[in-house]
Amino acid sequence: MTSLITAILLALLAGAVVYSLLAVVAAYRYLAVARPVATSSKPISILKPLAGADLDLESNLRTFFEQDYPAFELLFAVRESGDPAVGVVEKLRREYAHIPAQLLVTGKPPYPNAKAFSLGRMLQAAANDLVVMSDSDTRVTPSLLRTVSAEFVGNNLGVSTCPYRAVPGPSLWSRLEATGMNTDFIAGILVARMLEGMKFAVGPTIVARRSVLQSIGGFERLKDYLAEDFVLGKFAAEAGHGVILSSYVIEHHIGDSTLAENIAHRLRWARSTRRSRPLGYAGQLFTMPVPLALIACAVDPSLWPVSLLTVAVRALAAYVVSARVLRTRINWLLVPIEDLLGFIFWISGFFGNTVVWRGRRYRLRADGRFELLSQ
Repeated sequence: MTSLITAILLALLAGAVVYSLLAVVAAYRYLAVARPVATSSKPISILKPLAGADLDLESNLRTFFEQDYPAFELLFAVRESGDPAVGVVEKLRREYAHIPAQLLVTGKPPYPNAKAFSLGRMLQAAANDLVVMSDSDTRVTPSLLRTVSAEFVGNNLGVSTCPYRAVPGPSLWSRLEATGMNTDFIAGILVARMLEGMKFAVGPTIVARRSVLQSIGGFERLKDYLAEDFVLGKFAAEAGHGVILSSYVIEHHIGDSTLAENIAHRLRWARSTRRSRPLGYAGQLFTMPVPLALIACAVDPSLWPVSLLTVAVRALAAYVVSARVLRTRINWLLVPIEDLLGFIFWISGFFGNTVVWRGRRYRLRADGRFELLSQ
Protein backbone atom coordinates (compact mmCIF):
# COMPACT_ATOMS: atom_id res chain seq x y z
CA MET A 1 0.00 0.00 0.00
CA THR A 2 2.83 2.40 0.90
CA SER A 3 4.52 1.88 -2.45
CA LEU A 4 1.22 2.46 -4.24
CA ILE A 5 0.65 5.75 -2.41
CA THR A 6 4.21 6.82 -3.17
CA ALA A 7 3.73 6.00 -6.85
CA ILE A 8 0.50 8.02 -6.96
CA LEU A 9 2.16 11.00 -5.28
CA LEU A 10 5.10 10.83 -7.68
CA ALA A 11 2.69 10.75 -10.61
CA LEU A 12 0.81 13.77 -9.26
CA LEU A 13 4.03 15.70 -8.67
CA ALA A 14 5.27 14.81 -12.14
CA GLY A 15 1.99 16.06 -13.57
CA ALA A 16 2.33 19.31 -11.63
CA VAL A 17 5.86 19.82 -12.97
CA VAL A 18 4.72 19.17 -16.53
CA TYR A 19 1.81 21.57 -16.16
CA SER A 20 4.02 24.35 -14.78
CA LEU A 21 6.50 23.88 -17.62
CA LEU A 22 3.61 23.97 -20.09
CA ALA A 23 2.50 27.27 -18.53
CA VAL A 24 5.97 28.73 -19.16
CA VAL A 25 5.98 27.54 -22.77
CA ALA A 26 2.40 28.72 -23.30
CA ALA A 27 3.26 32.16 -21.92
CA TYR A 28 6.17 32.61 -24.31
CA ARG A 29 4.11 31.31 -27.25
CA TYR A 30 1.47 33.90 -26.46
CA LEU A 31 4.11 36.63 -26.25
CA ALA A 32 5.64 35.49 -29.54
CA VAL A 33 2.46 36.19 -31.52
CA ALA A 34 2.90 39.30 -33.64
CA ARG A 35 0.77 42.13 -32.31
CA PRO A 36 -1.62 43.68 -34.85
CA VAL A 37 -0.14 46.52 -36.87
CA ALA A 38 -3.14 47.23 -39.08
CA THR A 39 -5.21 50.28 -38.24
CA SER A 40 -8.96 50.49 -38.18
CA SER A 41 -11.48 53.27 -37.79
CA LYS A 42 -14.49 51.00 -37.80
CA PRO A 43 -16.97 52.39 -35.26
CA ILE A 44 -17.30 50.48 -31.99
CA SER A 45 -20.02 50.21 -29.36
CA ILE A 46 -18.94 49.71 -25.74
CA LEU A 47 -21.51 47.95 -23.55
CA LYS A 48 -21.23 48.44 -19.77
CA PRO A 49 -23.71 46.63 -17.49
CA LEU A 50 -23.80 48.32 -14.07
CA ALA A 51 -25.20 47.43 -10.66
CA GLY A 52 -24.38 49.75 -7.80
CA ALA A 53 -21.47 52.08 -7.22
CA ASP A 54 -18.48 49.76 -7.16
CA LEU A 55 -15.21 50.91 -5.64
CA ASP A 56 -13.56 53.47 -7.97
CA LEU A 57 -16.43 53.17 -10.46
CA GLU A 58 -15.97 56.71 -11.77
CA SER A 59 -12.25 56.20 -12.38
CA ASN A 60 -12.91 52.89 -14.13
CA LEU A 61 -15.61 54.30 -16.43
CA ARG A 62 -13.60 57.42 -17.18
CA THR A 63 -10.93 55.35 -18.94
CA PHE A 64 -13.53 54.22 -21.48
CA PHE A 65 -14.58 57.80 -22.24
CA GLU A 66 -10.92 58.68 -22.88
CA GLN A 67 -10.25 56.23 -25.70
CA ASP A 68 -7.85 57.32 -28.44
CA TYR A 69 -10.16 56.20 -31.22
CA PRO A 70 -12.05 58.15 -33.91
CA ALA A 71 -15.53 56.64 -33.63
CA PHE A 72 -17.10 54.92 -30.63
CA GLU A 73 -20.16 55.09 -28.43
CA LEU A 74 -20.83 54.06 -24.85
CA LEU A 75 -23.96 52.34 -23.59
CA PHE A 76 -24.67 51.78 -19.90
CA ALA A 77 -27.47 49.71 -18.37
CA VAL A 78 -28.89 49.66 -14.86
CA ARG A 79 -31.89 47.79 -13.53
CA GLU A 80 -33.50 50.77 -11.73
CA SER A 81 -33.33 54.54 -12.15
CA GLY A 82 -32.35 54.85 -8.49
CA ASP A 83 -29.20 52.77 -8.90
CA PRO A 84 -26.18 54.62 -7.39
CA ALA A 85 -24.28 54.12 -10.65
CA VAL A 86 -26.69 56.46 -12.46
CA GLY A 87 -25.23 59.58 -10.85
CA VAL A 88 -21.70 58.52 -11.82
CA VAL A 89 -22.70 57.92 -15.43
CA GLU A 90 -24.59 61.21 -15.71
CA LYS A 91 -21.63 63.14 -14.34
CA LEU A 92 -19.31 61.59 -16.92
CA ARG A 93 -21.81 62.14 -19.75
CA ARG A 94 -21.84 65.87 -18.91
CA GLU A 95 -18.07 66.00 -18.65
CA TYR A 96 -17.55 64.15 -21.95
CA ALA A 97 -20.50 65.60 -23.84
CA HIS A 98 -18.72 65.08 -27.15
CA ILE A 99 -18.75 61.28 -26.67
CA PRO A 100 -22.04 59.58 -27.68
CA ALA A 101 -23.32 57.84 -24.55
CA GLN A 102 -26.66 56.32 -23.57
CA LEU A 103 -28.02 55.15 -20.23
CA LEU A 104 -30.68 52.44 -20.30
CA VAL A 105 -32.94 51.45 -17.41
CA THR A 106 -33.77 47.83 -18.14
CA GLY A 107 -36.18 46.93 -15.36
CA LYS A 108 -36.26 43.56 -13.66
CA PRO A 109 -34.64 40.82 -15.78
CA PRO A 110 -37.07 38.09 -16.89
CA TYR A 111 -34.47 35.33 -16.51
CA PRO A 112 -31.63 34.40 -14.10
CA ASN A 113 -28.63 36.08 -15.73
CA ALA A 114 -29.27 39.79 -15.23
CA LYS A 115 -25.99 40.69 -16.92
CA ALA A 116 -26.98 38.85 -20.11
CA PHE A 117 -30.32 40.68 -20.07
CA SER A 118 -28.59 44.06 -19.76
CA LEU A 119 -26.15 43.21 -22.55
CA GLY A 120 -29.01 42.15 -24.79
CA ARG A 121 -30.87 45.43 -24.20
CA MET A 122 -27.75 47.45 -24.91
CA LEU A 123 -26.97 45.47 -28.05
CA GLN A 124 -30.42 46.31 -29.38
CA ALA A 125 -29.70 50.01 -28.88
CA ALA A 126 -26.10 49.89 -30.14
CA ALA A 127 -25.34 51.43 -33.51
CA ASN A 128 -22.27 49.41 -34.52
CA ASP A 129 -21.32 45.87 -35.52
CA LEU A 130 -18.17 45.59 -33.40
CA VAL A 131 -19.00 45.60 -29.69
CA VAL A 132 -16.87 45.64 -26.56
CA MET A 133 -18.58 44.11 -23.51
CA SER A 134 -16.83 45.24 -20.37
CA ASP A 135 -17.58 44.93 -16.66
CA SER A 136 -17.78 47.91 -14.33
CA ASP A 137 -14.62 46.92 -12.43
CA THR A 138 -12.28 47.09 -15.43
CA ARG A 139 -9.84 49.86 -16.23
CA VAL A 140 -8.00 50.40 -19.50
CA THR A 141 -5.57 52.70 -21.26
CA PRO A 142 -6.55 54.92 -24.22
CA SER A 143 -5.20 52.31 -26.66
CA LEU A 144 -7.79 49.61 -25.92
CA LEU A 145 -10.06 50.24 -28.91
CA ARG A 146 -7.16 50.78 -31.33
CA THR A 147 -5.65 47.46 -30.30
CA VAL A 148 -8.76 45.28 -30.31
CA SER A 149 -10.19 46.76 -33.49
CA ALA A 150 -6.93 46.00 -35.31
CA GLU A 151 -7.30 42.34 -34.31
CA PHE A 152 -10.54 42.18 -36.27
CA VAL A 153 -9.08 43.54 -39.52
CA GLY A 154 -8.92 41.16 -42.48
CA ASN A 155 -9.68 37.83 -40.81
CA ASN A 156 -12.50 35.53 -39.73
CA LEU A 157 -12.28 36.54 -36.10
CA GLY A 158 -15.57 36.47 -34.25
CA VAL A 159 -14.66 36.85 -30.57
CA SER A 160 -11.63 38.23 -28.75
CA THR A 161 -11.27 37.84 -25.00
CA CYS A 162 -8.88 40.08 -23.08
CA PRO A 163 -6.53 38.66 -20.46
CA TYR A 164 -6.45 40.65 -17.26
CA ARG A 165 -4.23 41.45 -14.33
CA ALA A 166 -6.07 41.65 -11.03
CA VAL A 167 -5.62 44.82 -9.01
CA PRO A 168 -6.58 44.22 -5.37
CA GLY A 169 -8.10 46.44 -2.75
CA PRO A 170 -6.31 46.98 0.56
CA SER A 171 -7.69 43.93 2.40
CA LEU A 172 -5.70 40.72 2.79
CA TRP A 173 -8.47 38.67 1.17
CA SER A 174 -8.48 40.88 -1.89
CA ARG A 175 -4.69 40.68 -2.21
CA LEU A 176 -4.74 36.91 -1.86
CA GLU A 177 -7.39 36.55 -4.56
CA ALA A 178 -5.45 38.86 -6.88
CA THR A 179 -2.33 36.75 -6.32
CA GLY A 180 -4.20 33.65 -7.44
CA MET A 181 -5.62 35.36 -10.51
CA ASN A 182 -2.26 36.76 -11.57
CA THR A 183 -0.22 33.59 -11.06
CA ASP A 184 -2.65 30.72 -11.61
CA PHE A 185 -5.86 31.60 -13.43
CA ILE A 186 -4.27 33.19 -16.49
CA ALA A 187 -1.78 30.29 -16.66
CA GLY A 188 -4.67 27.87 -17.14
CA ILE A 189 -6.04 29.99 -19.97
CA LEU A 190 -2.65 30.12 -21.69
CA VAL A 191 -2.17 26.35 -21.43
CA ALA A 192 -5.67 25.68 -22.79
CA ARG A 193 -4.99 28.12 -25.64
CA MET A 194 -1.77 26.29 -26.55
CA LEU A 195 -3.16 22.76 -26.33
CA GLU A 196 -6.61 23.12 -27.89
CA GLY A 197 -7.00 26.69 -29.06
CA MET A 198 -9.40 29.26 -27.67
CA LYS A 199 -12.76 27.52 -27.47
CA PHE A 200 -14.15 29.78 -24.74
CA ALA A 201 -14.06 33.35 -23.52
CA VAL A 202 -13.36 34.82 -20.09
CA GLY A 203 -14.89 37.59 -18.13
CA PRO A 204 -14.22 41.22 -17.68
CA THR A 205 -13.79 42.38 -21.30
CA ILE A 206 -14.86 40.55 -24.46
CA VAL A 207 -14.99 41.90 -28.01
CA ALA A 208 -17.31 40.39 -30.61
CA ARG A 209 -19.05 41.08 -33.88
CA ARG A 210 -22.78 41.66 -33.60
CA SER A 211 -23.30 39.18 -36.44
CA VAL A 212 -21.50 36.49 -34.46
CA LEU A 213 -23.60 37.14 -31.36
CA GLN A 214 -26.73 36.90 -33.47
CA SER A 215 -25.54 33.69 -35.14
CA ILE A 216 -25.26 31.90 -31.77
CA GLY A 217 -28.72 32.99 -30.65
CA GLY A 218 -27.85 36.30 -29.04
CA PHE A 219 -27.83 36.92 -25.31
CA GLU A 220 -31.18 35.17 -25.08
CA ARG A 221 -29.30 31.90 -25.47
CA LEU A 222 -27.03 32.78 -22.56
CA LYS A 223 -29.82 33.79 -20.21
CA ASP A 224 -29.74 30.66 -18.01
CA TYR A 225 -25.95 30.26 -17.73
CA LEU A 226 -24.02 31.63 -14.77
CA ALA A 227 -20.72 31.67 -16.73
CA GLU A 228 -22.20 33.47 -19.73
CA ASP A 229 -18.77 34.70 -20.80
CA PHE A 230 -17.38 31.17 -21.04
CA VAL A 231 -20.30 29.78 -23.04
CA LEU A 232 -20.37 32.82 -25.34
CA GLY A 233 -16.91 31.90 -26.57
CA LYS A 234 -17.76 28.20 -26.54
CA PHE A 235 -20.86 28.65 -28.71
CA ALA A 236 -18.99 30.96 -31.10
CA ALA A 237 -16.15 28.43 -31.53
CA GLU A 238 -18.64 25.59 -32.07
CA ALA A 239 -20.34 27.68 -34.76
CA GLY A 240 -17.03 28.00 -36.63
CA HIS A 241 -16.11 31.56 -35.65
CA GLY A 242 -12.56 32.41 -34.71
CA VAL A 243 -11.89 33.04 -31.02
CA ILE A 244 -8.61 34.48 -29.75
CA LEU A 245 -6.93 35.62 -26.56
CA SER A 246 -6.37 39.31 -27.25
CA SER A 247 -2.97 40.94 -27.09
CA TYR A 248 -4.46 43.68 -24.91
CA VAL A 249 -4.24 43.15 -21.13
CA ILE A 250 -6.86 45.00 -19.08
CA GLU A 251 -6.91 45.79 -15.37
CA HIS A 252 -9.53 44.01 -13.28
CA HIS A 253 -10.08 45.92 -10.02
CA ILE A 254 -11.50 43.32 -7.69
CA GLY A 255 -12.36 45.69 -4.85
CA ASP A 256 -11.99 45.37 -1.11
CA SER A 257 -14.16 42.40 -0.23
CA THR A 258 -14.73 41.10 3.28
CA LEU A 259 -13.89 37.51 4.19
CA ALA A 260 -17.54 36.46 3.81
CA GLU A 261 -17.84 38.17 0.41
CA ASN A 262 -14.58 36.63 -0.74
CA ILE A 263 -15.68 33.13 0.27
CA ALA A 264 -19.03 33.54 -1.52
CA HIS A 265 -17.28 34.79 -4.67
CA ARG A 266 -14.74 31.97 -4.71
CA LEU A 267 -17.37 29.31 -4.14
CA ARG A 268 -19.46 30.74 -6.98
CA TRP A 269 -16.43 30.69 -9.24
CA ALA A 270 -15.42 27.14 -8.29
CA ARG A 271 -18.90 25.65 -8.55
CA SER A 272 -19.69 27.34 -11.86
CA THR A 273 -16.31 26.34 -13.33
CA ARG A 274 -16.88 22.70 -12.36
CA ARG A 275 -20.13 22.70 -14.30
CA SER A 276 -18.73 24.61 -17.28
CA ARG A 277 -15.73 22.28 -17.76
CA PRO A 278 -16.11 19.16 -15.56
CA LEU A 279 -13.02 17.33 -16.82
CA GLY A 280 -10.94 20.47 -16.86
CA TYR A 281 -11.98 21.23 -13.30
CA ALA A 282 -10.85 17.81 -12.09
CA GLY A 283 -7.56 18.31 -13.93
CA GLN A 284 -6.94 21.49 -11.97
CA LEU A 285 -5.34 19.27 -9.33
CA PHE A 286 -2.16 19.38 -11.43
CA THR A 287 -2.18 23.19 -11.24
CA MET A 288 -1.69 23.03 -7.46
CA PRO A 289 1.93 21.96 -6.92
CA VAL A 290 2.39 23.54 -3.48
CA PRO A 291 -0.43 21.60 -1.77
CA LEU A 292 0.64 18.44 -3.60
CA ALA A 293 4.23 18.91 -2.42
CA LEU A 294 3.09 19.37 1.19
CA ILE A 295 0.92 16.26 1.03
CA ALA A 296 3.75 14.26 -0.52
CA CYS A 297 6.25 15.24 2.16
CA ALA A 298 3.72 14.55 4.92
CA VAL A 299 3.05 11.04 3.59
CA ASP A 300 6.58 10.19 2.49
CA PRO A 301 9.35 12.57 3.63
CA SER A 302 11.78 10.93 1.21
CA LEU A 303 9.95 12.71 -1.62
CA TRP A 304 11.21 16.13 -0.49
CA PRO A 305 13.67 16.56 -3.41
CA VAL A 306 10.90 15.99 -5.97
CA SER A 307 8.55 18.21 -3.98
CA LEU A 308 11.14 20.97 -3.85
CA LEU A 309 11.64 20.74 -7.61
CA THR A 310 7.90 20.92 -8.12
CA VAL A 311 7.58 24.09 -6.05
CA ALA A 312 10.56 25.67 -7.84
CA VAL A 313 9.02 25.07 -11.26
CA ARG A 314 5.70 26.47 -9.97
CA ALA A 315 7.55 29.62 -8.88
CA LEU A 316 9.12 29.94 -12.33
CA ALA A 317 5.74 29.63 -14.02
CA ALA A 318 4.18 32.16 -11.64
CA TYR A 319 6.95 34.64 -12.39
CA VAL A 320 6.77 34.25 -16.18
CA VAL A 321 2.99 34.54 -16.30
CA SER A 322 2.67 37.49 -13.93
CA ALA A 323 5.78 39.47 -14.85
CA ARG A 324 6.05 38.76 -18.58
CA VAL A 325 2.43 38.34 -19.69
CA LEU A 326 0.50 40.47 -17.22
CA ARG A 327 3.35 42.86 -16.38
CA THR A 328 2.57 42.91 -12.68
CA ARG A 329 4.53 42.19 -9.52
CA ILE A 330 4.04 39.29 -7.12
CA ASN A 331 4.04 39.33 -3.35
CA TRP A 332 5.88 36.04 -2.93
CA LEU A 333 4.84 35.74 0.71
CA LEU A 334 1.22 35.46 -0.38
CA VAL A 335 1.76 32.87 -3.12
CA PRO A 336 1.98 29.73 -0.91
CA ILE A 337 -0.93 30.95 1.25
CA GLU A 338 -3.08 31.55 -1.81
CA ASP A 339 -2.05 28.18 -3.27
CA LEU A 340 -3.34 26.45 -0.15
CA LEU A 341 -6.54 28.50 -0.13
CA GLY A 342 -7.05 27.72 -3.81
CA PHE A 343 -6.74 24.02 -3.04
CA ILE A 344 -9.35 24.29 -0.29
CA PHE A 345 -11.80 26.12 -2.54
CA TRP A 346 -11.14 23.65 -5.36
CA ILE A 347 -12.17 20.79 -3.09
CA SER A 348 -15.18 22.81 -1.91
CA GLY A 349 -16.25 23.26 -5.53
CA PHE A 350 -17.07 19.55 -5.73
CA PHE A 351 -19.75 19.99 -3.09
CA GLY A 352 -22.92 22.07 -3.05
CA ASN A 353 -25.01 23.44 -5.88
CA THR A 354 -25.98 26.91 -4.67
CA VAL A 355 -24.20 30.24 -5.20
CA VAL A 356 -24.75 33.85 -4.13
CA TRP A 357 -24.47 36.53 -6.81
CA ARG A 358 -25.26 40.22 -6.31
CA GLY A 359 -27.06 39.40 -3.07
CA ARG A 360 -29.29 36.72 -4.59
CA ARG A 361 -29.11 32.97 -4.10
CA TYR A 362 -29.19 30.61 -7.10
CA ARG A 363 -29.18 26.86 -7.67
CA LEU A 364 -26.70 25.55 -10.22
CA ARG A 365 -27.67 22.77 -12.59
CA ALA A 366 -25.28 20.11 -13.86
CA ASP A 367 -24.99 21.73 -17.31
CA GLY A 368 -23.95 25.15 -15.97
CA ARG A 369 -27.42 26.70 -16.08
CA PHE A 370 -28.80 28.25 -12.91
CA GLU A 371 -32.09 29.39 -11.40
CA LEU A 372 -33.08 31.97 -8.83
CA LEU A 373 -34.01 30.55 -5.42
CA SER A 374 -35.02 33.71 -3.59
CA GLN A 375 -35.30 37.43 -4.14
